[in-house]
Amino acid sequence: MNKTTVLLCLFCALMLQTQSADNLARDQLVAWCIVPFDAKQRGPTARAEMLVRLGLKRVAYDWRVKHVKEFEEEILQYKKHGLEFFAFWGAHEEAFRLFAKHGIHPQVWSTAPSPEAKSRKAHVAAAAKALSPLVKRTRQLGCKLGLYNHGGWGGDPANLVAVCEYLQAHHDAGHVGIVYNFHHGHGHITDFEKSLKLMQPYLLCLNLNGMNDDAHPKILPLGQGRHESAMLKAIRQSGYKGPIGILDHRSDTDTEVALRENLTGLKKLLKQLDAREALKSYRD
Repeated sequence: MNKTTVLLCLFCALMLQTQSADNLARDQLVAWCIVPFDAKQRGPTARAEMLVRLGLKRVAYDWRVKHVKEFEEEILQYKKHGLEFFAFWGAHEEAFRLFAKHGIHPQVWSTAPSPEAKSRKAHVAAAAKALSPLVKRTRQLGCKLGLYNHGGWGGDPANLVAVCEYLQAHHDAGHVGIVYNFHHGHGHITDFEKSLKLMQPYLLCLNLNGMNDDAHPKILPLGQGRHESAMLKAIRQSGYKGPIGILDHRSDTDTEVALRENLTGLKKLLKQLDAREALKSYRD
């Protein structure tokens, strides 16, 4: 067996292992809303060290203007600590330049627009037009573009799907999909299973949250709400194998505490679901 064949076999084995890993295993989870919302205001090094302590290996990076100067150090610290720069919030040319420089291709998450229009057809076309520059830019970068449900017309699952379908049909945008967040989805608790089925062909990531009626409160650790157990069960039964995230999003809380609360709650939910393979990664 020559060297090329050996390398090919190793690559195939690695890909098979990645595809078969349980998406709710600790090391598969994506940490989200952990930069500007962190009460401790950690820098790139401290943030990477915190994620290592928690056993998390993937990050969706959100930021404010003051963080722009830290973009490159964030990338370098993730590489140093074996973390995946999984996703980036919004659009910034400095970040895009650094993606190319460092050879990374994170998902780019952006709010799906809610344009003014007189018909649904016009809404969809207007939203697609507003997104077209970012559709083109992410294609150039080799990055997937995730339309983020951030409320309004553009936050509705059916509308998100319609925009994805339009972009694929009219802009050859097969790299565009949906990032669905529980904490922006309280209006779809009762029809979540139906919405999930509709979105599933386009889902790039699902971000979890504790869920009570009427968003009381909006941000809640997993395992402390009334509905996330049933919603998580629906995800498992749907066969969705893609990325899943947990979040902080509480500016009055140390991000490490918030993530640990979510990991504890998720472990509780996984026990209820008898998700034995995923639970192997939650031994502490």
